[in-house]
Amino acid sequence: MVESASGDSSNTTPPPESKPAATEHKSWADEAEEEVPEETNDAPSSSSVSSLNVDALAIDENKKTATKFLDEPEDSNIQAVTSGNTPYTSASTFEDLNLSPELLKGLYVEMKFQKPSKIQAISLPMILSPPHKDLIAQAYNGLGMTTCFVLGILSRVDPSLKAPQALYICPTRELAIQNTEVLQKMGKYTGIISKSAVPADSRDYIPMAKRAPIMAQVVIGTPGTIKKWIINKKLSAVRLNILVFDEADQMLAQDGFKDDSLRIMKYIRGVNANFQVLLFSATFNEFVKNLVSRTVKKDHNQLFVKKEKLSFETVKQFRVNCLDELSKVEVIKDYIFEIGENVGQTIIFAPTRDRARMLHESLAEFGYEVTSIHSALQHEQRDQLVKEFRDGLTQVLISTDVLARGFDQQQVNLVINYDLPVNHIVGYAQEQEPDYEMYLHRVGMAGRFGRKGAVFNLICGERDVNLMAKIEQHFGTHITEVRAKSVEDYKVALRGAGLLQ
Repeated sequence: MVESASGDSSNTTPPPESKPAATEHKSWADEAEEEVPEETNDAPSSSSVSSLNVDALAIDENKKTATKFLDEPEDSNIQAVTSGNTPYTSASTFEDLNLSPELLKGLYVEMKFQKPSKIQAISLPMILSPPHKDLIAQAYNGLGMTTCFVLGILSRVDPSLKAPQALYICPTRELAIQNTEVLQKMGKYTGIISKSAVPADSRDYIPMAKRAPIMAQVVIGTPGTIKKWIINKKLSAVRLNILVFDEADQMLAQDGFKDDSLRIMKYIRGVNANFQVLLFSATFNEFVKNLVSRTVKKDHNQLFVKKEKLSFETVKQFRVNCLDELSKVEVIKDYIFEIGENVGQTIIFAPTRDRARMLHESLAEFGYEVTSIHSALQHEQRDQLVKEFRDGLTQVLISTDVLARGFDQQQVNLVINYDLPVNHIVGYAQEQEPDYEMYLHRVGMAGRFGRKGAVFNLICGERDVNLMAKIEQHFGTHITEVRAKSVEDYKVALRGAGLLQ
């Protein structure tokens, strides 16, 4: 049985007094990982990595190599580019993938799967077939890519070998815990042991010198904690067969975990060059290309999913013009909550922890039971809030963008953008630009696996009007206006989204 080691893994970070305070400029996830001492050795030069034309990480419509095994229609959102002569055949059933009986049992009995989804049918043969080439996947959440990565990990691990054989790196504590739970469930009958490498609570702190070497076959965690274990020689990569790098575009952002992520990759390449890399990213910006050039072999496969069509096909978007902050709160409580109280769970996104706390207090003063999650909370509090929301014990969750990426809660049908996401820039003279990728991730929270949903964008002032116009232009879509105090407009909107009879 896959064992959880999350309780033990929480003993990996120093007490709070040794951790730097979270900084407000950490706009994404509002969270900074712990600092660890600089490593002085064991990090080889990146020149040992094979050269790769990172500028080719996009499909040239005029030159792309059509993947012969795909039987998808010409207008399919999924495009694959394979290298070399390795033959791949799309998997119509999980039996087509030559999985072990234990893994098949986990898929059918525990996961309740019936057959691979479209993206799984295409990507799993590329992940699982020898010679196990690296895969770069550009796709958005809600399509089943986590299943692909976890299945790839479980299929490459030898349960009889008590040593780390798979590493799954995620940007946030919540995503790491969620993916660990998926792996435990899917691999229930395999005997594979997993361990969560996430920032710890101070009460569970154990000095690093007293910790035993990691023997779990699969380690899933955040960059800061994984880097600390590696530097202190507690986590070995010598026997690593497969490495998954999740949400690479955000982990390599300037205000994310760029330094930690690149140092981890540099170390692993120095001790073990013979492993498969599965790299997942929402975009292929310059940060991701930097990582690719250091980790992915030249002879790799690629998978692309057209981002604009993923969420906008099933999720209806609306704008509500509000006069001021109080008007935003009134729109939420008097209209969206009242009219949409029976349509499912709701997530309200605020850009910072201070904004999240303010909105929580405002709604609580009106008697609404809401919860909020942000970096100022202790880890155990955040874990408990996420668990309660997953279990359906709470219906409304206010969150910073810590949950916008990868958080999988299928009962979420409503998303409220209390503030539109923006790319933070230095100086106030420049005009702010929307964070288009974050906007799309937020929208996707209301449309997991193609389900119906609605997004209400609360617009206040000329700045928001300009941001909304840029979002519409970027995605080539029209966002319908809902009059702030029109009950009928809200009903029409929710009916149009398929959430109200």
